[in-house]
Amino acid sequence: MIETPRIAAVAKDGIQLIAVSRVTVRTNIDRLVGGAGEETVIARVGEGMVSTIGSANSHKDVLENPDHISKHVLSKGLDAGTAYEILSIDIADVDVGENIGAKLQIDQANADKQIAQAKAEERRAMAVALEQEMRARVVEAEAEVPRAMAEAFRQGNLGIMDYYRMKNVQADTAMRESIAGAPEEPPGTPKK
Repeated sequence: MIETPRIAAVAKDGIQLIAVSRVTVRTNIDRLVGGAGEETVIARVGEGMVSTIGSANSHKDVLENPDHISKHVLSKGLDAGTAYEILSIDIADVDVGENIGAKLQIDQANADKQIAQAKAEERRAMAVALEQEMRARVVEAEAEVPRAMAEAFRQGNLGIMDYYRMKNVQADTAMRESIAGAPEEPPGTPKK
C-alpha cells in the first residue's frame, strides 16, 4: 500500500481542497526490472487527483462523493508502464483549504482601490495646480488696477471725485462683508 502526500487542488468554484489517498498496488514481476517505480505511481495518482478535483464544478461535489476521485483516477490506467498494478485507490482524507477565488477577488478589489486612489490624487493635484494658477492670474490682474487708475488720472478720464466714490463703494462693500460674516480673503489678496 502506498500513501500519497497531501495533494492540494482547486475546484472550479475557487475552493482549495487538500486530499490524501491510499493506493493499493500489486507488484508486476514482469516489469519489476526497467519499469517505473513507486514515485511514478504516486506522481501519476497525484496528477489524476488534481485534475479530477480541478474539473469538479464545486468543492461540495468532491466532499459529498470522494469516491468519484478514485473511480476517475483508476479509469485513466495510470499504472501503464510501471512495475505495479493499481488495485484500488481510497481517498483517506479531504480537507477544505483556502477560498482561492475569494482571495483573488479581494486582491483584485485592493488593486482597483489603489488605482482609484492614485487617479483621485492625480485629479486633486491637478485641481490644486489650476487653483494656484487662477490665483496667480487674479493677483496679476489686481496689480494692473493701480496702473490703470494712474493712467486714467493722467489722461483725465478719472477725476478725484470718481476716485473717492470708488473708495467709498469699496469701504461699504468691506463693511457689509464683515457684518455678514463673509470669509476672509485668501492670503496675498490686496486690501480693498
